[in-house]
Amino acid sequence: MLSAAILVVTGVAWQNLTALTDGLTKQDLNLADAGEKPADGAIDILLVGMDSRTDSKGNPLPQNILNELQAGGSDDGGFNTDTLILLHIPNDSGKAYAVSFPRDSYVKIAGGYGRHKINSAYGFAKNDAAEKLQGSGKSPQDVEMESRKAGANNLIETIQGLTGANIDHYAEVNLVGFYDITKAIGGIDVCLNENVRDSFSGANFKAGPQTIEGKNALAFVRQRHGLPMGDLDRVVRQQVFMAGLAKKMLSAGVLTDSTKRGDMIKAVSGAIVLDDGWDITKFALQMKDMTGGNMTFQTIPTGNPDLQTPEDGSAVEVDESEVRSFVKNLGKDPASSTPPDPKFDNATVTVDVRNASGVPGLAAQVQQSLVAKGFKAGPTGNAEAMKKSVVRYGKGGEAGANAVQNALGGMNVEEDVDIPAGTARVFLGSDYSGPGAQGFAAASPLHLDGARQQPAPDPNSPKPITADGVRCVN
Repeated sequence: MLSAAILVVTGVAWQNLTALTDGLTKQDLNLADAGEKPADGAIDILLVGMDSRTDSKGNPLPQNILNELQAGGSDDGGFNTDTLILLHIPNDSGKAYAVSFPRDSYVKIAGGYGRHKINSAYGFAKNDAAEKLQGSGKSPQDVEMESRKAGANNLIETIQGLTGANIDHYAEVNLVGFYDITKAIGGIDVCLNENVRDSFSGANFKAGPQTIEGKNALAFVRQRHGLPMGDLDRVVRQQVFMAGLAKKMLSAGVLTDSTKRGDMIKAVSGAIVLDDGWDITKFALQMKDMTGGNMTFQTIPTGNPDLQTPEDGSAVEVDESEVRSFVKNLGKDPASSTPPDPKFDNATVTVDVRNASGVPGLAAQVQQSLVAKGFKAGPTGNAEAMKKSVVRYGKGGEAGANAVQNALGGMNVEEDVDIPAGTARVFLGSDYSGPGAQGFAAASPLHLDGARQQPAPDPNSPKPITADGVRCVN
């Protein structure tokens, strides 16, 4: 299921605001106050595809519709969020980035639930809240909607903790809404590399370009069995489908057809949940001039796709620090680094060094190189193994962290509120090959410019997914 339906909202709201908003379900959620220009430099919208067998107001879906969708019975599915996309819109950039989170990403769940698959964050809190509300005297409908609010808030907190982003708005769509929206706009153009047939999702498609809608569209974005990369391939399916939907909406062809526009409003108003502080009119006016080439689809960095976990079986490995760095640098040139400030005084920064590379003695060597460049020595020690090196800093310490990472040949920097002011903490991952690494086994050679050499782009790698074309996928 795909939460790209929010793009339908942005496309129709400015022409049919009253007809659209009358039927929308709104929730009062714990969100940042976005305003016109958020203080953190971007509007971040969490788009959620809910694998539930109820509508946006908590009513069970008719069994005949569930049969059509090949979605089991009304008790199946639960409240797993099988599609999670962060729509990141930097201030005044004219661009948007849609970042997908694989449903099986193994992360820290907010609310004290420990580490689990990310698609359980909503369900954990929703079920606990419903249990506490039983016997409160509230109607079943009120219990349902209040517990859903708790689930949405816990999901928002989980995503914020993982990414470092401040979620400004929230949109949620269910199974039948997705089904109705795709039919209302006349289908979406997609392309497959090979024939596929999957009894679990109902996917049965030929290779090549094709237009899909309704139950076929749902099968397309839900399939993961029989795909080479499983859940990661499903994420790519969802991205190309969302790109196709955006392309159709941004072309404005649908908006000029009064019948399609009316069907779309009906589908959206019965299936979408939004936060109640969202000014849809203003947002639609901000988005309506965006072209397809200015919307790019990406996926958070992941590790082992078959990580074995204590309670959740096979999951997708995720490094939270890599995700935070990835989100922070959306839209920035990955080859660029922040240049050092020539007036910055290195002696104002105390540097702790943690060895997460597994190479004995590396932390002490690196700290010696930093002290030689004027930094103050803090404690050294070992840390849990990391692949990527990083410099972390406390509030107001970004300039110092940039000075440290430049002194070490370049690496990511990220804020950590638990680090004291005036301190930068270096974590040396297995990739580290900067000053102090000479003479250690397996260290990469240093280059005269002081920066680690980056691998050349693979000319055969797939082109980025945008809303400007149709890319064939698994």
